[in-house]
Amino acid sequence: MNDARGEHTVSLLNNGKLLITGGLINRDFLNSTELYDPSNETWTITGSMNDPRGEHMASVLTNGKVLVSGGYGNGHWLNSAELYDPSTEIWTTTGSMNSARSQHTSSVLPNGRVLVTGGHISRDALTSAELYDPS
Repeated sequence: MNDARGEHTVSLLNNGKLLITGGLINRDFLNSTELYDPSNETWTITGSMNDPRGEHMASVLTNGKVLVSGGYGNGHWLNSAELYDPSTEIWTTTGSMNSARSQHTSSVLPNGRVLVTGGHISRDALTSAELYDPS
């Protein structure tokens, strides 16, 4: 990798590359993202997320885009969400979640929607769940 990081996510894209997003180095949260191409074992820096974040979740949608949701960054829990388009390598902000959350789960459902469940805000575990509809 180009940037050392922990508390990041790794997503397998439809083109076979891996997208590495955000995370933490020392005490700094990252908005940087990288692509790993296993066919030639190369790392490439790609577009940066709008918000630095770690402890977030990433889900590859049925349309091939990647939804990154929540997490923690720069002193606060996040309810923001962003979409990565592998064809343009550009991140765009999408609708925010109702609740800020980190360390949650994010699952793509058969109908293409994404179920975001649980997680933490501060030391409190969350029982709430939300649906994201990419259409």
